[in-house]
Amino acid sequence: MNTIKNLLSTEKAVRMMEAENKLAFIVSNTATKQDIKKAIEGKFKVKVIAVNTLIMPDGRKKAYVKLAPENPALDIATQLGAI
Repeated sequence: MNTIKNLLSTEKAVRMMEAENKLAFIVSNTATKQDIKKAIEGKFKVKVIAVNTLIMPDGRKKAYVKLAPENPALDIATQLGAI
């Protein structure tokens, strides 16, 4: 299953990366919070503290992933070419 579809790099998402050390992803609609956490930790070798999800009005699922302080969100965004 392809849990993570893509990283969001909207103005709000970038502000969250800087201020709260959070990343925003579009994820599979069937993915659970545990699935998302495992996928992020496995793919980027970081520690995930919390995952919050929501279904957007267009039917896609968005996940906000809070990372541990020793793993800067901006580093991962840069690694993915989002910033």
